[in-house]
Amino acid sequence: MKKNIVMAFVAALLFGGISAQAQAQASTPVTTATAAGPLKLGYTSMDYLLSQVPEAKDIQNQLTIQRTQLENEAKRLEKEFQDKLQAYEKGAAQMSEVIRADREKELQGLQTRYQEFQRNAESQLQNKYQQLVNPVLQKIQKNVDAVAKENGYSYVFNLDAGAGTAVILLVAPEEHNITDIVLKKMGVTPAPATPAKAGTGAATPPANTPAPKKN
Repeated sequence: MKKNIVMAFVAALLFGGISAQAQAQASTPVTTATAAGPLKLGYTSMDYLLSQVPEAKDIQNQLTIQRTQLENEAKRLEKEFQDKLQAYEKGAAQMSEVIRADREKELQGLQTRYQEFQRNAESQLQNKYQQLVNPVLQKIQKNVDAVAKENGYSYVFNLDAGAGTAVILLVAPEEHNITDIVLKKMGVTPAPATPAKAGTGAATPPANTPAPKKN
């Protein structure tokens, strides 16, 4: 039995949250006749499963804290640049060439530092997301594997479509959704059933703030 399910978590950067994806209750597997016997097919939404586990709220809280810290530091760096830029513009006429060149070099250094901080902040938050989410994804995968084995599924498809998705499920009867079975196996009470939809469930880092520029 193929054990690895394709996991699609879109890095659509910024200010996202772990979104709850609607889904319908699972029951009878899809069956397809083959020479070796009936082929049982099921599907689920990894994004939705991730949004429903108890760890989801803690993951979002930790990401929010780190995102806020990074945003505050970005604002501090920008203010430092703007304050020194204003001071330079106010006194430039009275500065000697040496002092003026020194101030301009300092401003360029602050601008470069701000831009580097933005790039590093985005990377830090993405790394933090992976650090928090990967253990939960492994836990979900283990339960998907168990449900597939216990219920005789040959393949389980991921309903989510996004970057890096190798299999996209275009049509699927709601009664073949195994999501509720997986949640119950994990001890999670499924949310009320509504039409299943694919979408992103990944929490993401803060959006880039335009780098300060000299007037």
